[in-house]
Amino acid sequence: MITWAPYAFVRLTLALAAGIITYLYIGTQLPPLLGPLLGLVAVYAVVQVWASRQPSRSATDATGLLAIAVLYLAGATLTQEATQSRRHNHIYRFGGKIEFYRAVVDDYTVVRPATYATTVRVSAVRIAGQWQAAVGGIRVSIPRDSGVVMPQYGDVWLVRGAPAPSKPPLNPGEFNYRRYLEYHQVYHQQFIHPDQYRTLAHTPPNPLKAMSMRAARVLDGVFREYVHAKREYALSSALVLGIKDDVDQETRQAYANTGTTHIMAVSGLQVGLLFALVTWLLTRFFGAMPGFRFWSAGVGLAVIWSYAFLTGLSASVLRAAVMFTFIILARTWGRQSNMYNTLAVAAFVLLCYDPFLLVDVGFQLSFLAVLSIVYLQPRIASWFDFRDKALEQLRPWQPRAVQRLWRGAGHTADWIWQATALSLAAQVATFPLGLFYFHQFPLTFLFSNLVAVPISSGAVYVGVVLLLLKGLVTLLSLLVPAAASILDWLPRLVAWIFEQMIWLFNEYIFWIGRAMPGALLTGIHVTAPQAWLIFACILALLAFFAVRRLSWLMVACALLGIFAGSRVWAAHRLAPDEQFVVYSIPRRSVCGFWRGATAEIVTTDSLPLSETERTYRIVPGIIQREARRVRYYQGWEGVPLAVRPVAPGVQVLVWQGLRVALVSGRLEGYRQPVSVDVVVLRRNARVKAEEVAATFGKQPPVVFDSSCKSWYILRQDSLFQAAGIQVYDVAARGAFIVRPPR
Repeated sequence: MITWAPYAFVRLTLALAAGIITYLYIGTQLPPLLGPLLGLVAVYAVVQVWASRQPSRSATDATGLLAIAVLYLAGATLTQEATQSRRHNHIYRFGGKIEFYRAVVDDYTVVRPATYATTVRVSAVRIAGQWQAAVGGIRVSIPRDSGVVMPQYGDVWLVRGAPAPSKPPLNPGEFNYRRYLEYHQVYHQQFIHPDQYRTLAHTPPNPLKAMSMRAARVLDGVFREYVHAKREYALSSALVLGIKDDVDQETRQAYANTGTTHIMAVSGLQVGLLFALVTWLLTRFFGAMPGFRFWSAGVGLAVIWSYAFLTGLSASVLRAAVMFTFIILARTWGRQSNMYNTLAVAAFVLLCYDPFLLVDVGFQLSFLAVLSIVYLQPRIASWFDFRDKALEQLRPWQPRAVQRLWRGAGHTADWIWQATALSLAAQVATFPLGLFYFHQFPLTFLFSNLVAVPISSGAVYVGVVLLLLKGLVTLLSLLVPAAASILDWLPRLVAWIFEQMIWLFNEYIFWIGRAMPGALLTGIHVTAPQAWLIFACILALLAFFAVRRLSWLMVACALLGIFAGSRVWAAHRLAPDEQFVVYSIPRRSVCGFWRGATAEIVTTDSLPLSETERTYRIVPGIIQREARRVRYYQGWEGVPLAVRPVAPGVQVLVWQGLRVALVSGRLEGYRQPVSVDVVVLRRNARVKAEEVAATFGKQPPVVFDSSCKSWYILRQDSLFQAAGIQVYDVAARGAFIVRPPR
């Protein structure tokens, strides 16, 4: 007999998620699934009718298993149908034949130091002078030149030229931005010059979203007007509205280092705070009114969705709003006792709307954190009861002041412990994802969140009050224009309090980072299977503490042993590995010499790497190899290898038996043959194919490093290939990697 657990929607959601995961891994090998799904649904309907006439338990079990199979196939089918690249008119199928395309701006615009970045959705393309309907997303960038207007949601563009397919990761361990874009149905990228596009009209795909984004910008203007310090304004807008355009990199890094990045994103925290405040106010003042349970739910839903609308209907706040919507509905109908089913329903609806949400980091962290809090927070909180401990110290003969002090201390200690339990519970389920996605773990998360969350929560309330007051003052000023300057003092006073809270919040986060600089564990590389092993070990330990069976502890120990073995094997496999790497970093010449877990990174142009270049181009490979000693050099001075100049602008280096020629000057007039294994051309070296063949031979591959211009590579590529010399362009194909001869 199959004994079903009482969590119906949990089972169904897991089956749907399993189907989605199956398609993500092997989707390209699957045939169209819509027909088989409809057939399986018909079989399920027949079996359901048959089972309803059979009183046996086996008939019910068979129906349940078939329902799970239907949802498993439905998950794969939904993902397949949501994959735009499968459509016959996707721009992927037209290649470089596109002369012009018409598209609409369909996303927020990210403001970068030199460019605007956004996503456009194609509606038509012109090929051989003929227009035809097409679909596809393109991630575009345009320069922030004078006269260039920031793209707005709903702008309809006519663009000249064909977009290029998104680039894969170009360096070892680098973030797979191509896969990230594909999960958002974007398969192309294009840098568009100002003279390459024209705005034809303004037709938002979703008028409601357009209104929401305009409302968010208006509210952002309120903070810009009243919060004067730039850093505090940037954080206030991020905290209340989710607009992070002006948050500087130093602040972002400080929050990441202390485990408080989630506070800067409008998500479950802000929605939960509003939900809690509205619930408390309604219960406090209207709890005894008839039908309170139903109409208060309507008010709660209205507040949550109004806030979601005013913050631009971003993905994170929509996810939180849907989650709290189902929580409110479950509570209203008296079904809030099983929170797991409620969360499963919310996840089920979201995955049906967009199955690719399953691989969204925010989606994963949100649901795992809430599930962990629901299950673990009460259990952790029950370890200590500070309130009862404080009440035990009360004596009848004690003065009232002493008794109040004991009660206050008990309430305060209990509140601190409850907050600590909540933070610990959230970390239990989410820290494997933190290791997998962010390669770090902040040991200060408890100290930072214990103070930062209450301050930021109060700041959210004060910020919302400021927006409401500004709206009220604006309305009254229209009615009584003469009182406008007097009425404006009220929002200014609230804004001053708000700014001081933000300042205190910011200073505390930076102080934590300065006071505990070694508390951030960085450079942690965990593969996807290893992350699954950590999750499985956590589940086994939770099962052991729940049922007190030694077998579960043995399972946890076995999983931990497998995890440790996988780490040892990875280190053993990398220990003897040696690689020479020419990195793909725009406009830079950078080489790496790897020996197991040690490396020398050399910028051959003698200019130091910027923090951005190091963080996004070099560090991922360091984390992937779990390197213990990495040294950076500017130029060849001090590098532990032999470097020999053979001509002006021509050097030959020897490392572990590998001979590499670095050419940035001319070879004209140099006729002495040099035996090398690789030739690296730098800085648009003025050389000819026959000169390279005469000096180095035709066997060594010629590598164009990232300091070479695209026009230079395009011109030289065909000439070298015609001469029978193999070429490699790191800007287009990624880092060039070769191992020394054995």
